[in-house]
Amino acid sequence: ICKFTALRSVRLPFPSCCESCMAHFSASSSITLLAFDFGTQKIGVAVGQTQTLTATPLPELRAKEGQPDWNAVAKLIEEWQPDAFVVGVPVNMDGSEFEMTQRARKFAQRLHGRFGKPWFAMDERLTSFDAREHARESRRDQGKSHGKGLVDSIAASLILQSWFANEWPRLQKDQQP
Repeated sequence: ICKFTALRSVRLPFPSCCESCMAHFSASSSITLLAFDFGTQKIGVAVGQTQTLTATPLPELRAKEGQPDWNAVAKLIEEWQPDAFVVGVPVNMDGSEFEMTQRARKFAQRLHGRFGKPWFAMDERLTSFDAREHARESRRDQGKSHGKGLVDSIAASLILQSWFANEWPRLQKDQQP
């Protein structure tokens, strides 16, 4: 199990990518990440980087029974050139796993297998709820259409922001001599 795996503020035994994949990241590197909020019909996407510790929602990907259009994923990767992926892994409130936990992990493993980039699992508990609240507030403040249709990508940005807050400092500390 990769020691860099984080689940919001609670660490659970989720395997992420292997440690050897992370060896090429230095603590001072600016790393670009693509984050995914996996779903069976839509997959939220966000991009961010460690230099600014910011995450920006991108257009959601359509999925059919959890399978994205891998060509669309490849275009995102070509456009943003990420160094790694962060994938939201759903668990029950008590931390137990269920079918979607396994499906999200499988999606992450497929990303790694197809594109050769390391991945991190991140607890996504309550991110969809938080994303809906964020979208609702955004529509109220900026107009009805603002934030509509981006709930899953807002959730992906929250997953990535959680990774920046919880895992990036740990990764930096572990990489120091």
